[in-house]
Formats: sequence, C-alpha cells, structure tokens
Amino acid sequence: MKRHLIGVGGVGMSALATALVRLGDEVTGADRDLSTPNIRFLESIGVRCFPDDGSGVDASTGEVVVSTAIEDSNPGLARAKELGVPVTHRAKALARTLSGYRLVAVVGTCGKSTVTAMLGHVLAECGFDPMCVNGANVPGWEGAVRFGRGRYAVAEVDESDRSLVAFSPYAAVVTNASADHYSKEEMDEVFDAFVKDAPGPVVDGRARDCGLVDCSLPGRHNRQNAALALAMATALGCDEAKARAALMSFRGVERRLQRHTPPGASPAVYDDYAHNPEKLRAMWTTLAEAHPGGICVVWRPHGYAPLRKMMDALAAMFNETIRPCDRLLLLPVYDAGGTTDRSVNSDALFAKLVPGKAELVADLDAARDWIAAHRGGFAAFATCGARDPGLPALAASLAVDV
Repeated sequence: MKRHLIGVGGVGMSALATALVRLGDEVTGADRDLSTPNIRFLESIGVRCFPDDGSGVDASTGEVVVSTAIEDSNPGLARAKELGVPVTHRAKALARTLSGYRLVAVVGTCGKSTVTAMLGHVLAECGFDPMCVNGANVPGWEGAVRFGRGRYAVAEVDESDRSLVAFSPYAAVVTNASADHYSKEEMDEVFDAFVKDAPGPVVDGRARDCGLVDCSLPGRHNRQNAALALAMATALGCDEAKARAALMSFRGVERRLQRHTPPGASPAVYDDYAHNPEKLRAMWTTLAEAHPGGICVVWRPHGYAPLRKMMDALAAMFNETIRPCDRLLLLPVYDAGGTTDRSVNSDALFAKLVPGKAELVADLDAARDWIAAHRGGFAAFATCGARDPGLPALAASLAVDV
C-alpha cells in the first residue's frame, strides 16, 4: 500500500516515513518547504515528495497520514476526502508500524527526546538491536530513526494533542510533568492513565527518585535523563556496567544543547529546542555554569497559543534566570500559517521583562546583525526554540562568523 504523509518534512512525520520505508512500505509525502535537510534525506531513501497542494494524492494512494497540525482545509486532505482515501492520524500510524515490537514508550513534558535517544543507544550498545523512533534527529541514526530487528522498539510519544492514547506500550518512561500544552494536573492525569495498564516495567520520574547518573552531556537535567534511561535499560535486562559505559559514549541529540563550535573555541555557539519555561531554564543555567563570562540567547516562541498560555511563567523564568552579563534576543512568534489567533506576540512578553535583560529583534537577520555588533561581549551564543528551521541554520552560520 502506498502511504502519503502530509507535513512530511517535520521531524515527527519524517521519522514515521523513514520507519515505514525501512519496514518495506511505499511512501510519498507533501510539505510546504521541499528544501529542508529532512526532505533531502527522505528523497535519498526513495520517498517522493510533493508540494503541499494536493498533487501527491491520487487514485493509487492507499492511505493519507496527518498530524493534529494539519487543518481541514489542507489541499491534500481535501483531495483524500474527494477520492475516498482513508485518513489516519500519525500517532495511530506509528503505533501500528511498531506493533511487531515490544514498545517502550517515553512520555513527559521535558526530556523525552534525550531519554529516547539515550535509551536506544544503551540498548544498542548492550546488544538488544532496538528499533527507535524519536522526536528529534540523532547523530549516527537515519534522522530520528534507528532501524533495529530486536525485540524492543523505543519511541517518543507526544502528549501535546493527547494522541498518546493510540499506543498500548509494553513498558514506559515518564520523564516529568509540568504545565505546557495543558495544566500540570491535566498532564498527571494523562500520564497516569497512559502507564497504568503497561504489563512491563514503568520508570516514573514524577514518583521515583532515580538520582543522577554520569553521562556524556552537560547539565543536571541530562544526568537526570541518564538516570531514567539507565533505570529502564536495567529493568529490561541490560548489564548495569555496560549501560553506564554506553551513557558515557552517547553523542547527544540534534538541537539539544548541540554545540556548533569545537571544544575550547571562544565564543562557543549552541543550538537548542527549548521552548517552554522548564526547558529554557535548564538550557540557560547549564550554559551559564559553563560560560560565566556571559551568554547571548536568540529565542523565538513557537506558537501564538503557547506564548499566550505560558506568558507569565516565561517572564518569571527569564527575569530570574538571565544574569546581568547575559542577554536575550527575542524574536516574533514563528508563524506557521493557518487560522490561529495572532492577537498576542513577543512584544507582550518583552514588556514583562526587567529592562536590560532582553532586546526585541525583528527577524533572524536583525539578530545576526546585533550579534555581529556585540560578538566580543559574550562567552557563548545560543539559538533556541521549536519549529523554526532558521534557528539551527543561524547557529551554524554563527559558528563560522564568530
């Protein structure tokens, strides 16, 4: 059956496409931007990619796969309905794709991608040959996928639209729960319901103190992530000594405190996916500890609704975390199109920040110009935020420029 994935350039859809191809399916896809690295990789493994105009859906298409982000007006979705092609949510399609494995699901507000990648790496190093589908690209993998033929699959499962109900995991890791897409109380209820019927081990970072475990990545939060990965790996049967050694050889995750300059280079340049208060605080404090001479962070809110929901928490976090030697460069909200309410933007957050902690910048070019004028004033620069592909591109260019 030929499956067509709309929004195939996004990391979640591209990961599903890769997994489907490696398991023998014929896959096509559509995206608004066909110039991204994810699209180029998909085309290299045989995925034919179309503009997001409905042209990729035809009578030979057996199924169309969409995420919650795809609106009813999408041309490909409209074409599928016109032709009577079944439409499936990404979560359901991924659950079906991994149904031949014992699924170890990783859920939580923060740390999912890192724990998923750590656990996949540890299981691989311990000889389990797992299938892994992550929410972020991992060095050494095929984007966000590690193809394996072992007994277990490790997958990051998203709670943002509650689509995690499509999965029935054998085992589960809950990293933590805090207000993000929903309140903390709602998140706890969702995660409790998700893990209660898992027949295998459950490692719950909300209720179990796994301590801190040494790993190859900086930051207390990564030592917490490593502890969760180690607890699950040993529960599945890994030798603890081998698992601990594997955590020290882990190469990290793209856009998770990803360093773009060599060790010792000054100023250092990083890129991170941080987009909510907890992730931003963890990123900022880790970089501040490593670079006492000051850091400059370029951040873009990833959506209007999330900014509106997290406004006060973001303001409080930035005001508490940004040191006098630091600076935040605040970009406008990333606009992905659609019918969202655009009545709130970054200037509203800027107005809540202590003067001197932040600068409003109009776009990525303006951020680059500001950094060029102040490059001698900071020990490190970082770009961060979800969705905008221009952020990691800016980090890569800064690593050359500075």
